Amino acid sequence: MATYDFVVSETIDAAPIAVYEAWMSSEGHSQMTGAAAYVESQVGGAYRAWNGYITGTTTLLDPPHHLVQSWRSEDFGDGDADSVIDVTFDAVSGGTLVTVRHSGVPFDQRGYEEGGWAESYFAPMRTYFGS
Repeated sequence: MATYDFVVSETIDAAPIAVYEAWMSSEGHSQMTGAAAYVESQVGGAYRAWNGYITGTTTLLDPPHHLVQSWRSEDFGDGDADSVIDVTFDAVSGGTLVTVRHSGVPFDQRGYEEGGWAESYFAPMRTYFGS
């Protein structure tokens, strides 16, 4: 199946280390998004987010600046390969610029770019970090 890549970003009112550590911990990820998450915080570690809707494996960690994870949702078809999220946490005036480069997304899953990341991650992150 055809895939595509996209980039989304948002400034979060917290230091990069705070955002990174929340992303990479079960408790922090759950609190940050408002949905149950499980994160094994090492390269090769598995994770589940949004009550198991999203699953994957961490393939790169460069704390507190960068992480890469395979990413698959329950909406992916059996023939769809996992997509990849490449997430950077850059210190900027006002907090951390979180940039998600999401590649290999099945073409029929455009909702992640068209509001999914904004609604399911960035909006609850802004609330969690008080921005």
